[in-house]
Amino acid sequence: MIDRLTTPAAVQAYLNRLAYNTEPPPGGPMQRTFRSVIATRTAHCLEAALTAAVILEQHGYPPTVMSLESEDGLDHVIFVYQTRTGWGSVARSRDPGLHGRRPVFRSLRQMALSYFEPFIDTTGRVKAYGMVDLRVLGRYDWRVSPGNVWKVERLLFEIPHRAIRSSDARVDRLRRRYFAFRRAHPGVKPVAYYDRRTWTEIPVALRPGRVSR
Repeated sequence: MIDRLTTPAAVQAYLNRLAYNTEPPPGGPMQRTFRSVIATRTAHCLEAALTAAVILEQHGYPPTVMSLESEDGLDHVIFVYQTRTGWGSVARSRDPGLHGRRPVFRSLRQMALSYFEPFIDTTGRVKAYGMVDLRVLGRYDWRVSPGNVWKVERLLFEIPHRAIRSSDARVDRLRRRYFAFRRAHPGVKPVAYYDRRTWTEIPVALRPGRVSR
């Protein structure tokens, strides 16, 4: 499988086909590696970022991930990479706007800002971002350990984050738009009103017009 998934776009397409890991009971919270994601065909955002890092590391990409810190504590983690055309990302989420980005951004900050508007929902608001190369963990097995890799989550909490400042007025306006869309379109993910030119493909179930379950 790793031999076939040679590009970020191919890895994104693979992750899009996986079910999202909602960590249902009785198992409780999970932070699984590539091995368990492949075995179960489910992943949440950090698990997807680790899976992308493992696969693309084999094709010459550094295993770098970005933490997007939200004021409600529901942070998002994405795999990030750089090409001659700019920074891009690979990601998985329950929300359509928090998936990957095409490699068109001049800086990590610019790419982080592309997640700001799609992050706005009932409580979400990106307030900072940070990036780390997972090789700083040395011999710690974040790649194929059969168990949970909580050390990765702790690392993401500990790394320096750069602040993203935004006005309350702007956030209030975006949140009103979000609520208005959900009232007008019950069960439908708010995709249509975003500028999606820099987005990678999103899962079929999250595309415009689809009813979320």
